[in-house]
Amino acid sequence: MQIKHKTYRFQTHTKWSGERQGIMSAVGRPNISVGSPPEFKGDGTVWAPEELMLGAINTCVLLTFLTLIQGRGVTLTGYDSDVEGILEHTNGVHQLTQVVIRPRCTVADAAQVPLARQAMEEVEPRCFMSQSVKANVTVEAEFFAGTPESRG
Repeated sequence: MQIKHKTYRFQTHTKWSGERQGIMSAVGRPNISVGSPPEFKGDGTVWAPEELMLGAINTCVLLTFLTLIQGRGVTLTGYDSDVEGILEHTNGVHQLTQVVIRPRCTVADAAQVPLARQAMEEVEPRCFMSQSVKANVTVEAEFFAGTPESRG
């Protein structure tokens, strides 16, 4: 039996607000000021598309991880994650060529660490955003037991 997958549609709107900036909006969401980063003549006071792309990938990794640990009975007590992207001029265009995500995951007890680690190994190929970019996406996770405060 073949599984029929749903198709989803998402929409945003961006309106120029002057200089190298705009306002991004979506129905029912707060507006986001967007514009060029300083590297491309922006003033650095608003979210750049490069940062939004990295943020989308980083958030998708978190949400995918949450889905995967839920099925394994893992209790997450803390999670924070940094992401770094490299934008290079390749084949005549600028594009993200590498994205490295560094989550720090804290679970309730040490017995859950292997289960959480196993779930994280399945995250990148299941993350919608990482599968939607050409860049090589790498997840380098750290795992802890207890609470984030007990990490030191």
